[in-house]
Amino acid sequence: MSGPGRPDGAASRSAVATDVPTAGHPSDSDRPDRLRRLPLVGRLCRLPLVDRLRRRRGPLLDTVVVLFHLAVAGYVTAELWRHRDRMTYADNDMMLFEWMLARAARAVTELENPFYSTALNAPDGVNLMANTSVLGFGLPLAPVTLLFGSQTTYLLAVVLSLAGTATAWYLFLSRRLRTGRVGALVGGLFCGFAPGMISQATGHLHMIAQFLVPAILAVVFDPRTDRVLRRGVLLGLLVTYQVFLGEEVLVFLVLACGLFTLGHVAAAPRDVRRLAPAFLGRLGIGALTGSVLLAYPLWFQFFGPGHYRGLPFDPAGYALDLESFTTSARQSITGFDSVPGLLSPNPTEENSFFGLPLIVLCVVIVIWQWRRSMVRALALCGVVFAILSLGRDVRLGGQLLDVPGPYRLVAELPLLDLAVPARFPLICVPVIGILLAVSIAEVHRRPVPAAAEAVPATDAVPAGTDQPDVAADVGRPEPADAADRPVRERTPVRLLWTGAVVAALLPLVPAPLRTKPVWPVPEFVASGQWRAYVPPGRTLVPVPPTTGGEATAGMYWSARTGLAFTAPGGYFIGPAGPDDPQGRWGSPDRPTAVLLDRVAFTGEVPVIGDAERRQAVEDLRHWRAAIVVQGGLHRGAPVKETLDRLLGPGREISGAWVWDVRPLVGG
Repeated sequence: MSGPGRPDGAASRSAVATDVPTAGHPSDSDRPDRLRRLPLVGRLCRLPLVDRLRRRRGPLLDTVVVLFHLAVAGYVTAELWRHRDRMTYADNDMMLFEWMLARAARAVTELENPFYSTALNAPDGVNLMANTSVLGFGLPLAPVTLLFGSQTTYLLAVVLSLAGTATAWYLFLSRRLRTGRVGALVGGLFCGFAPGMISQATGHLHMIAQFLVPAILAVVFDPRTDRVLRRGVLLGLLVTYQVFLGEEVLVFLVLACGLFTLGHVAAAPRDVRRLAPAFLGRLGIGALTGSVLLAYPLWFQFFGPGHYRGLPFDPAGYALDLESFTTSARQSITGFDSVPGLLSPNPTEENSFFGLPLIVLCVVIVIWQWRRSMVRALALCGVVFAILSLGRDVRLGGQLLDVPGPYRLVAELPLLDLAVPARFPLICVPVIGILLAVSIAEVHRRPVPAAAEAVPATDAVPAGTDQPDVAADVGRPEPADAADRPVRERTPVRLLWTGAVVAALLPLVPAPLRTKPVWPVPEFVASGQWRAYVPPGRTLVPVPPTTGGEATAGMYWSARTGLAFTAPGGYFIGPAGPDDPQGRWGSPDRPTAVLLDRVAFTGEVPVIGDAERRQAVEDLRHWRAAIVVQGGLHRGAPVKETLDRLLGPGREISGAWVWDVRPLVGG
């Protein structure tokens, strides 16, 4: 989130000096390298091999950082890689995204419409564009899915999302804000592996795919005023791809950019006149490009078959407790289950668990660097979205306070009316990451030669270039007397601040994602034996069919077998009925589905009469069923007994109970 820049006169004043170093990237001529003055060392440094190694040190260090990010992401997902018979605690969400990835691969191989599928929710189908279909992963990773299965693709997507987000922020901080590699490494690690990101990684793939966010920010807040058309088109392409990764992240980015821009304009109004034309031009061209590319996908999302209006839940019901900001998340090495469970809606929404030390550290940074317009704008963003995450009514330690939440003021506004308040702290994550990077760059500033005295701090940039105000501010040279100050005088400050940052971040180090065992895909389904019973145009009905927490078994079987069969029901958002577009979870309930779900939940076998049997046949005809299959269920015996009473005795075939219902429904 670099700032807009400086007024027109800056370029002419900056022509005095063009070699003043910036934070983390001092030039060789200005670096106080006394060893280079020694004859032997000087001759070694002039050797071609040594010179090439020295010049390539930057790319090598960047490569090491990327590999480190991948290693951390691999550590976070290690239990899922090692134990392929387990899933995260948000197993329904993991099943959903595995199915979406398998469906994208199917769309590639069969040349099908990627926005719609009839392989689920038979006979109506699912509007995939209106759900989190993550086509930005599913289409390019289709070869991985076809070769190794949906589970491998899902885990790879999680690793790429976490490591990619950390790397993208590292590059943004080191290149655009020029905080130096150390500051960029710390800020990038926090942006990629903050408690909120790890919490979302338990099941919300679309929320952790944020690696395009820094690139979008770099284009939106580019301080250069030339090549408006090219950068505007690039912005439109980036936004388009982000839509196919996760629209909710894009909505949050728009909100954050808008508030940051207002805050920066208020903090540095003199920049507006010079930068506004190019800024608005890029936004306009980007919006036009995105509109052309997204016209059909968005039409299909909002008006295509299976579209819906509204959400099947009240977003305001997903709010955070004020105490959550000072507590450790359960996925952190210092976290535990009891307290986070009281302070957040569920384990996937622990987005605000930053801990008290980090909150205090951020307050210190803001006060310390308050003179910088970027810091003031960032502080505004962080505070506003943190407050909005508290919802309509503020809670503290699980107790409702007599304090209305500011979210009430914006709850009915467009975009905000569909946003989940508990996810607003995800905007605070990059805010904190940037503040940490800026503070580390500040304490590790190198002294500059006295020749830089005549150059104003914010104007020390090459002549003829438009340098961002943020980057110039971060890379500001020290006063002239700092060059004569002994290095040891700064060492305690650096050590103390580094220790404070480590102490604040250490409790937030993520633990490997927690997992739980899941019922395996029955051999009857996995081996394809079901094909002998299901003719074309008919469905395999899993038990329970369309409702309840365990109704995703069919979706899970479908994903793990590459969408080999068609099934009713599933875990998605669709319309409540043919004439009711109100959004609801899954397909409209059928009486038999409700009956079987109740048995699976309670373990009680109901009285079955002729009316229930006739209704079961009617429902099976609606689903175009050929067979009913029961795999592993926690209360499987009562469910089997109920099905025996409804459909007649079932047969156990290769680890599954199977009821061939073709004689009942015809065909």
